[in-house]
Amino acid sequence: MSFFESHWVLTVLLLLPLAGAVACLFAGKDEAKHVALVTSIAAFLLSLPLFWVFREGTPAIQNYVSIPWIGQWGIAYTVGVDGISLLMVLLTTFIMPMAILGSYSYIKRQEPTYYAMLLLLMTAMIGVFIALDMFLFFLFWELMLIPMYFIIGVWGGERRIYAAIKFFLFTAVGSLLMLVAIVTLVYLYYRQYGVVTFAYNDLVELPVTRSAQFWLFSAFALAFAIKVPLFPVHTWLPDAHVEAPTAGSVILAGVLLKMGTYGFLRFAMPFFAYAATSDVVVYTILTLSLIGIVYGAWVAAVQPDAKKLVAYTSVAHLGFVMLGLFALTSESIQGGILQMVNHGISTGALFLLIGMLYERRHTRLIEDFGGIAKVMPFFAFAFVVVALSSIGLPGTNGFVGEFLILIGTFRTHPVAAVIAATGVVFAAAYMLPMVQRVLYGPVEDEENRELTDIGLRERIVLLPALAMIVLIGVYPGPFLEKTSASVDALLQQIEMRASQAPLEPLGTDVRFDHMPILGVDED
Repeated sequence: MSFFESHWVLTVLLLLPLAGAVACLFAGKDEAKHVALVTSIAAFLLSLPLFWVFREGTPAIQNYVSIPWIGQWGIAYTVGVDGISLLMVLLTTFIMPMAILGSYSYIKRQEPTYYAMLLLLMTAMIGVFIALDMFLFFLFWELMLIPMYFIIGVWGGERRIYAAIKFFLFTAVGSLLMLVAIVTLVYLYYRQYGVVTFAYNDLVELPVTRSAQFWLFSAFALAFAIKVPLFPVHTWLPDAHVEAPTAGSVILAGVLLKMGTYGFLRFAMPFFAYAATSDVVVYTILTLSLIGIVYGAWVAAVQPDAKKLVAYTSVAHLGFVMLGLFALTSESIQGGILQMVNHGISTGALFLLIGMLYERRHTRLIEDFGGIAKVMPFFAFAFVVVALSSIGLPGTNGFVGEFLILIGTFRTHPVAAVIAATGVVFAAAYMLPMVQRVLYGPVEDEENRELTDIGLRERIVLLPALAMIVLIGVYPGPFLEKTSASVDALLQQIEMRASQAPLEPLGTDVRFDHMPILGVDED
C-alpha cells in the first residue's frame, strides 16, 4: 500500500495546515503570507494524488483508519473518504491557495493572525469532510466557527461585528440542536446494544423508530439548512458575504456552504432514511429549494452592490443542489455533488474578481463602473467566462451540474424540475445585466479610465479556476465516476433503511442512568 492509499495522507492533510497556522503566528508580518501560501499549496499537492489512486466502482470508505481516542466514551479518531467526501476535500485544498494569494495586497494589518486563521479554518473544513466519528465531526464543525468569526469580525467591512455575530448565532443555534440529536443517537444505541459509541458506521445502522426519526432529522436538518443556507434561514449569508474580506467570501461560498449539503448526504439522509424520504419532508425541502432558486434570483437582480448580488446567487445555486439531493435519483444527486464543486469554483472566482475591482476603486456599486473592458481586457475576459459558468452556459461546469439535477428531478418530480428550470432563465436575467453594466458602454467616470488591468499575481489566482470551469464543462466524466458508486450505495442504503424503520422501540432493559458516558458506575 502506497502512502496515498493509507490513512496517513488524511492525517497529514489535517495536521499540515494546523502546523502552518502555528508557523504564521511566529512569522514576521511580511513572511506570514508566504508561509500560509506554501502550506496551502503543499496541502493541495498532497491531496491531488488521492484523486488518481481512488478506486472507482466501490462505495467502500478508503484511506480509512480508526484509532481509539476516549475509550470510555466510545470516541475514536476515525477518518476516511468515499467518492463524495473526496471531491469536497479536493475542493477545499483547491480553493485555499487561491484565497490566500488573493489576500496578498488586500490585508494590511495583523497579517500573521489573519493567515493563521485561514489555515486553522482549512484544518476544520477538511476535518468535517473526512470525520467518521460523530464526536470528531462535531468538534471540527464547531472549530470552523472560531476562525470564520474572527475573519469576518476583525478584517471585514464597516458592519463586520454585526455580520460576524449574526453568522455565529445562526450557526451555533443549529449546531447545539444537532449535538442534542447526536447524544440522543448515542443513548439509543446504548439502550439497544449496551455499548457507548460515536462511530458513524455503528450509528448509521441503528434502528430508530419512525416517530423519533422525524424529531432527530429535524435537529440535524436545521443545522445543515442554516449552513447551506436554505430559505428561509438564509438571512445571515448576504451580511456575512458583504462584510467579509475577499478571502472570507471565497471560502464561505466555495467550501463552508457545502458543509451543509454534505451534512444532509452523509448524516441526515442515511441516519433517518424513513423521515428523509417521507412525503412531508421531501415536499417541504423541494418547495423551500424552489423558493430559494426563484427568490434568490429575483433579489439578486435588484441589488446595487455587486458583492451582494453574487451573495444572493448562492441562495439560488444551493437551492438547485438541495433540489437534486431530495429528488432522490442517482442523476440528481450526482449532479448536486458536482454542482457543489462547480459553485465553489465559479462563485469563488466571482468574489475574487469583485475583490480585485474593489482594491482599485474602493466601491462595489455596479453604477460606479462601466466600460472597464476597454482598460482591463484580461479582467473582462475572466469576468465573462466566470459569469457564463455561473448561469450554466453549455461548455462550462455550471451546465453539467444543473443539467443532471434537472434530468434526475424530472424523473420523480417533473413539476419541480420545470419550475427549477426557470431559475436558469432568471440567472441570465441578473448576471448578464451586471456584466453589461460593469464591462461595457462608455467610460464615463474618470477613475475608471485610470484603472490598471490585473497583474501577474492576480492572473495566477484566476487561471486555475478558469481552467476547471472549462475542464469540468467539457470533460466531467472523471469527476462523476468518482461519485457514482458512493451515490448508488447511498440510495440503496436509504431505500433499505426507510423500509425497515421500526414502528415501536425495540425492547431493552438497559437504563440511561447506567451509561458510562455519564461517568456513572455500571454496578
